[in-house]
Amino acid sequence: MLHRLRHGPTEATRPPVVIAHGLFGSARNWGAIARALASDRAVIAVDMRNHGQSPWEPRHGYADLAADLAEVLEAEGPPADLIGHSMGGKAAMMLALTRPDLVRRLAVMDIAPVAYGHSQQGYVDSMRGLDVADRPGRAEADRRLAATVSDAGVRGFLLQSLDLRADPPRWRLNLDALEANMEAILGWPAPEGRFEGPSLFLAGGASDYVRPEHREAIRAAFPRARIARIPGAGHWLHAEAPDATAATLRAFLDA
Repeated sequence: MLHRLRHGPTEATRPPVVIAHGLFGSARNWGAIARALASDRAVIAVDMRNHGQSPWEPRHGYADLAADLAEVLEAEGPPADLIGHSMGGKAAMMLALTRPDLVRRLAVMDIAPVAYGHSQQGYVDSMRGLDVADRPGRAEADRRLAATVSDAGVRGFLLQSLDLRADPPRWRLNLDALEANMEAILGWPAPEGRFEGPSLFLAGGASDYVRPEHREAIRAAFPRARIARIPGAGHWLHAEAPDATAATLRAFLDA
């Protein structure tokens, strides 16, 4: 089963919330959002397979990721509320479409049920090429990564998955599996079915991941979907605008 970080009361009357992070992320990235939602309910952030402390597996398609999430939701006592960002959002959509009995409310963050044409291979190459054999400090690791990743925010996000205390230092990411499955991660298998429960598609106002032409695909599979944006936020809206993101999620989950 996936590694999990649990927040909130041990006993709660509200349905639990499960959070699935995006590509190269981890459960730890969601601490601020999880704590903001956990005043009256259990909030469980997971490490997706091939990330963090969860098992490394050769397969990384959305049927596999949804099956992993199904195990977690079944263990937590369904139906649960499910939040997924980017890759985790597609895994959450897949689960809601194939196992709607497990999901009460669905929040999908800055991703649509479509295939994308860009590639994340450059980040895999940058992480592989980062020399940390001499155990540099995090500031020095950031300086070295800047040679291939210019955006400081992206570097900070990636470096959260670098374990400099390990011997030797290592990435908490199965880069081989993620590279081998990159086409599947960026794609979308378009499963049959519809999720009739309440859905929120929450995008960053400065992101182009959820575009007007995606609305038809969203409404076809999630007929009760509400589409909203966090002004000024990019793809990592939970990190760039945590207060606004948490407030919007809580309003949706409490409705």
